[in-house]
Amino acid sequence: MGRSLRTERQALDAEELALVEKTHHPALAELDAPELAQLVRLVRERRDRARDIAARQRREMRGKAAAKGAAPAADNTGTRRKRDLLAAALKRLNAETARRKALAARDAMRDSATRALELRRKRDAQAARRPMSRSAGEGMRPLDSAKTRARNRAKLGEVSQHTKNMQAKRDSR
Repeated sequence: MGRSLRTERQALDAEELALVEKTHHPALAELDAPELAQLVRLVRERRDRARDIAARQRREMRGKAAAKGAAPAADNTGTRRKRDLLAAALKRLNAETARRKALAARDAMRDSATRALELRRKRDAQAARRPMSRSAGEGMRPLDSAKTRARNRAKLGEVSQHTKNMQAKRDSR
């Protein structure tokens, strides 16, 4: 649920209001990374303090804790409202931090992919210039194996023909 600026002005003191106003849209986009980190730290401290005070006041109202002041707290709605406003501001800051982190990761991935493509194109260009044979322009020269020289080539053909004949004889049965 959205909260109005009037509600923020009523619930927060001047210093807290200045911090929370920086978490709204136009001012939030203008913050650089160190300022954003500092603002997150300050708002988180304020939120934690308001949360602790609201919890203490609630314990005082229930009679579980001794009164911090002269009398136990009768109501803690103002402190809870302050806590909620500071928590919403912190949520906006965390979302902005995550958005910037995702943007940086996307840029890094794009740069990495561009670099990889350049390297691949360079490699392909170098591979195209290399000769694909043992000596450029002549092509592959077959090297005769000692095994094939020792065999009688006519005998090789005779064996494979014999195999074909025997298979045909089996198939005709």
